[in-house]
Amino acid sequence: MTAEIVLGVGGGIAAYKACELLRLFTESGHGVRVVPTASALRFVGAPTWSALSGRPVADDVWSDVHEVPHVRLGQRADLVVVAPATADLLAKAAHGLADDLLTNTLLTARCPVVMAPAMHTEMWEHPATVANVATLRARGVLVIEPASGRLTGADTGKGRLPDPAEIFAFARRALARGGAEADLAGRHVVVTAGGTREPLDPVRFLGNRSSGKQGYAFARAAAARGAKVTLIAANTALPDPAGVDLIRVGTTEELRSATVAAAADADVVVMAAAPADFRPADYASAKIKKSEDGSAPTIELVTNPDIAVELGHSRRPGSLLVIFAAETHDAEANGRAKLARKGADLIVINEVGVDKVFGADTNAATVLAADGAAWTFAEQPKEQLADGVWDLVVGRLRPVS
Repeated sequence: MTAEIVLGVGGGIAAYKACELLRLFTESGHGVRVVPTASALRFVGAPTWSALSGRPVADDVWSDVHEVPHVRLGQRADLVVVAPATADLLAKAAHGLADDLLTNTLLTARCPVVMAPAMHTEMWEHPATVANVATLRARGVLVIEPASGRLTGADTGKGRLPDPAEIFAFARRALARGGAEADLAGRHVVVTAGGTREPLDPVRFLGNRSSGKQGYAFARAAAARGAKVTLIAANTALPDPAGVDLIRVGTTEELRSATVAAAADADVVVMAAAPADFRPADYASAKIKKSEDGSAPTIELVTNPDIAVELGHSRRPGSLLVIFAAETHDAEANGRAKLARKGADLIVINEVGVDKVFGADTNAATVLAADGAAWTFAEQPKEQLADGVWDLVVGRLRPVS
């Protein structure tokens, strides 16, 4: 599906990254009109934007007046993306100010609007910015959480523009949903992803083949539906999704600690990670060597804590718990028993094995509910499956108070 996209560019140093975002949109077949602010043009000139988009570029309302661009751009757009969105732009958008072409476009747009902030940590955390972001989100604007990392100068912290490829993925999800309501707005969602590793010695561990792709798909889909997302990732090699707070963990105990803490105020917890069921009883501080006679060492294992059981019996009232079951046989019977044992609301059951699910971009699943309902999802992209499960979750959530 091709679309007409307005790419707004604010006046921050991260403006140069929007060139890559523009390339991703145009190479996907979308028509893009770049609308920079006057300050943005001091970082990246109009000829660059025009050459990359193949369209004229202006920042004021006086160019091509006969086309009424300050109204028409917003009216005709299928999606508006602002990257970077500076603190000044967020403030103007929140208060309905319209002193240039971009802010006029934001007032006339009736399509999904995505804003990707980029600024210093102190500016992002200032009460004025916090209030402006809350106002925009309450109106349905999808304001992406900025990433953490190196800022300008020697500073580091939260406020970095997310990777352009991840902003593109977020925008693609928003575009696919069209004018659909941001039905997770005001909700805090916790998603776990990946597979934990239990150290055996300094070079070896017990683990599993989980790639984290399905958990990341749940996180991306929730963010595109307006949720505040905490993604707890165990040993993944995937790029950081735009719009989420990312916590990295290694072992099952680390996953447990992070998840229990994040779940304290969560509306939904999606346990898509694959925690190791067992860990070595003892950690060898030096690499375990082969014995001279070639015999294998005996490794004693102990059982790891069951995070889903803990959450299922201690979560706050009104919250929902979604768990996963990777099964090699008797999938539905095993899944139904696990759903009851762990006190969850929904269970997503995958059949796993050689060339099934792990590392793939598609997935098929059966979803069972504690009330006895069941759904079957044929093989499809993992992000599409995630949206399907989120539809089920949204239908079970209590109204936001």
